[in-house]
Amino acid sequence: MIRVDEKGFYGKFGGAYIPEMLHPNIEELRENYEQIMATDSFQTEFRSLLKDYVGRPTPLYFASRLSEKYDAKIYLKREDLCHTGAHKVNNTVGQIIMAKRLGKKRIIAETGAGQHGVATATVCALMGMECTVYMGALDIQRQRPNVERMKILGAKVVAATSGSQTLKDATNEAMRQWINNPVDTHYIIGSVVGPHPYPEMVARFQSVISEEIKWQLKEKEGRENPDLVIACVGGGSNAAGAFYHYYNTPEVRLIAAEAAGLGVSSGKSAATTALGTPGILHGSKTLLMQTEDGQVVEPHSISAGLDYPGIGPVHAHLFDTGRGEFVAVEDEDAMKAGIELSRLEGIIPAIETAHALHALNMVEYQKDDVIVINLSGRGDKDLDTYIKWGGY
Repeated sequence: MIRVDEKGFYGKFGGAYIPEMLHPNIEELRENYEQIMATDSFQTEFRSLLKDYVGRPTPLYFASRLSEKYDAKIYLKREDLCHTGAHKVNNTVGQIIMAKRLGKKRIIAETGAGQHGVATATVCALMGMECTVYMGALDIQRQRPNVERMKILGAKVVAATSGSQTLKDATNEAMRQWINNPVDTHYIIGSVVGPHPYPEMVARFQSVISEEIKWQLKEKEGRENPDLVIACVGGGSNAAGAFYHYYNTPEVRLIAAEAAGLGVSSGKSAATTALGTPGILHGSKTLLMQTEDGQVVEPHSISAGLDYPGIGPVHAHLFDTGRGEFVAVEDEDAMKAGIELSRLEGIIPAIETAHALHALNMVEYQKDDVIVINLSGRGDKDLDTYIKWGGY
């Protein structure tokens, strides 16, 4: 069975490895989040906002031309059609309601590709709460449209200038800020990473994705279960959402596409399951890329959202147990897959999602298998990267 235990572990991965000063925050959240989520009033507000504000349910679209090319029945779960352009808003809506009910006045967040930052700034504007988003200086340069969106929404964007100046460093800065402001501040973590209860809480907010896939596929194919579900994984929130209701359905293959960057062995990669070993990263035990003496190895991906040296503990457990199948997709192949979808289906995907699309070339399946690919975000934020890569 794939499930979290009371201490926040999925098998050998998870837990809460945090500074003493953060214990009150984490304990407050751990002791209250399930009780709050279970109330009718929370569920009514959450579901109402998902429907009327986020735009759920998102379509499960049969990609006929993609299906013809790959000789399978390929459905795209259209999270790119969510308000703000990605799945991230499912989680921020849930967490802002949680923060409000815990009496918090101020929100902080980290972001890589900028989509979680935009989604956090969006719900803070909706609820009238102060918002500060930490973002790597490199990511600020390559995801400029999302930086401007955050500012227009009223958020303060703070550059992380240490290390590789990407998602890992933004997370470090956000954690430091939370330690210094423990009483009135809630940290909206954007992925299934961090100390317990964040990985499970975020996965539960994102599980609306697989909840919808089940009934949508029943309508379209007369069955709730696809043969394969494919999603990209950095920290892994979109994958956790797409996999959640299939964790304990072994006949459904769970395919996770990581970023191989310039190649798994190139020294410029973010393929955690290929290169990582167990260790502590951002408050939980998981798989991460590190040196023999435990120093984090700087990751690389052309995709800002996958440029992270670890994966969420639930994904580490899926890999460790063999329940999940992990493939490492190089930059060049991801970019080609993004252009292919654009020209076959008229959908420009986020480069993160493009990694999942290329996985079709890396896994074996049977003719006419039903495959669901989680289209985690749209490519608006990545247009500059597409243009520079393709010379358009």
